[in-house]
Amino acid sequence: MLRSVLLCAAALLALSLMPSASRAADTLDADRLAVEVKAEFLHAWHAYKTYAWGHDGLRPLSRTFYDWHEEPLYLGAIEGMGTLYLMGETAEADSVREFLAQNLSFDKDFFVKNFEITIRVLGALVSGYQMTEDARLLELARDLGDRLLPAFQKSPTGMPYMYVNLRTGEVKGTKSNPGEIGTMLVEWGALSQLTGDPKYYNYAKYALLQVYGRRSPLDLVGTWLDVETGEWLDPDSHLSACIDSYYEYMVKAAILFDDKDCWEMWRTSSAAIFRYLADTTATGLWYGHADMNTGKRTKQWFGALDAFFPAVLALAGELKGAAELQRSCMLMWNRHGVEPEQFDYDRMHAARNRYFLNPEIMESTYYLYVYTGDDHYRWMGKALFDSLRTYCRVENGYAELQDVITKEKFDRMESYFLAETLKYLYLLFAPPEVLDFRTHVFNTEAHPIRRTW
Repeated sequence: MLRSVLLCAAALLALSLMPSASRAADTLDADRLAVEVKAEFLHAWHAYKTYAWGHDGLRPLSRTFYDWHEEPLYLGAIEGMGTLYLMGETAEADSVREFLAQNLSFDKDFFVKNFEITIRVLGALVSGYQMTEDARLLELARDLGDRLLPAFQKSPTGMPYMYVNLRTGEVKGTKSNPGEIGTMLVEWGALSQLTGDPKYYNYAKYALLQVYGRRSPLDLVGTWLDVETGEWLDPDSHLSACIDSYYEYMVKAAILFDDKDCWEMWRTSSAAIFRYLADTTATGLWYGHADMNTGKRTKQWFGALDAFFPAVLALAGELKGAAELQRSCMLMWNRHGVEPEQFDYDRMHAARNRYFLNPEIMESTYYLYVYTGDDHYRWMGKALFDSLRTYCRVENGYAELQDVITKEKFDRMESYFLAETLKYLYLLFAPPEVLDFRTHVFNTEAHPIRRTW
């Protein structure tokens, strides 16, 4: 049985690397595809505005909304604004910006997740300020940063608590992970540069260094640790949820701020990743799970979130490895027509069947096209886009999938679908002057931040 599965997977791999007959006969019309992606963004955006305006997100099947907290923080509006600007929908984006300037307040007596608010809201405000030079957005970003600071300041290790009350500064949540602790430096560092106040950069970098300093003798980190004691709670090491963007921000902060410490952390960490997590099988290169202390392989799982890694490898100059891993990512996507949350690459089958409208594979496709100029990656992006339209598009927006095998839909469209998934697809097909990749670094939520310092 296993042999037949591997032979099937090898055949899929061969097909994914060969131009199809239609591909050979046709010339990819990037301009038309950019228009089509923009149309799908507007389809999703108008559904959000119709049924969820003034709230955080859309439930497209029931035509209702959801909020993350007791009161909305307008996540959909905040995250969609930058994409509207990049797509040339300036009047609509300006109206969103004015709505936020008039209505968005962080004086809220409830707890927020420090990580999520940083990447979604703080990142979007910093990016929006750079796009528009509207000082009100920078003031909102600074106010938010100041309200999040107690998560760092009250921790005995400097690794932030997971939750902070925006009004009172009360903190909670001692159990955290490298991803949520170490994914702050791009946004907080940019806030320091734009305000002239170094404290934001210093707190975020110190937190990153604290995680790095607790790596194992093999230079790996685990999944969970206690921010008060610094003790590891789970030694599982991988590139997936809870760790992924810890590595991503080493490279992105190194580039954005010319931070040599971050480059050194990346060099040490990537050597361990290549040695202990990389797994070459009959179907190609994958990155699985291993024990952070022994390096022993514990699970042959890769997933939708892991598909960010080709982009990071490309940023770090590892183009050969990036291209090789991207082929595996497409194998995972093509196995069921849409990638699952987790994929067992030993069995070549979904291990966790949900699809959350994730953007990571689109991000890597875009990066590889930028670095190589090879239309193979645009064809790859077209295949991803076609799958989204086939399986996730609904009358009122786009819906997640409860099961990638049955294609049963789930009633939720997260704001990152507007901020990331469709943005990366649009940039893949749009003219390069829409965004100068050389002068921008995308935060992990795809909000572009320009190095102006």
